[in-house]
Amino acid sequence: MAEELDDLLDEVESKFCSPDPLRLGIVERPTGCGTIFSSEQNRTEAKKNLRSTETFKKEDDLDNIINEIFEEPNFDKKPIKLNSKSSSNTSVRASIQGLGKSCSPVYLGGSAAPCGIGTNTSQRTCDHLRCIACDFLVVSYDDFMWDKSCDYLFFRNNMPEYHKLKTKLVKKKGTRAYACQCSWRTIEELTDLQTIHQLRWVCGKH
Repeated sequence: MAEELDDLLDEVESKFCSPDPLRLGIVERPTGCGTIFSSEQNRTEAKKNLRSTETFKKEDDLDNIINEIFEEPNFDKKPIKLNSKSSSNTSVRASIQGLGKSCSPVYLGGSAAPCGIGTNTSQRTCDHLRCIACDFLVVSYDDFMWDKSCDYLFFRNNMPEYHKLKTKLVKKKGTRAYACQCSWRTIEELTDLQTIHQLRWVCGKH
């Protein structure tokens, strides 16, 4: 029985404890079980393991930083409701027009003509007219015309009070009545102010 055990142990040693043929001549192996490397080989393997561990750690840190950068912060944002396309475009155009521009050329027009900043491409009637003769702001009333009996003294005494001016306003669809303290006009069609030489009106926008 003892001899059989010895034979079995010898067989196990020969199969599992023999030197690895791939490493013969490269790594010195002592007799016996186990894979014990030389001290120099141990150091080399330890350095390689350390480098690979540090590399993985750096890559993990880099991945975490990238993820933090691209992660959206979890703010409590309320959804912004947009108006219809046409109304939003109109408001954008109006805000752009209001950025310190003045009309060039200056237009007058009837009640159907839109108000705003007049340009060669956007023919809008000026709604910030000022007279450089009397230094009054020009008022305008849609769908009204001035009565033929209006005179200089009427506007001199009653500007800019509407409850007094309305006594000479006559309702007429499509027209617009303009007046300062020294001049007045009823306009029905879009008109370039430069063509009316008697009026000393300018765009008062800055």
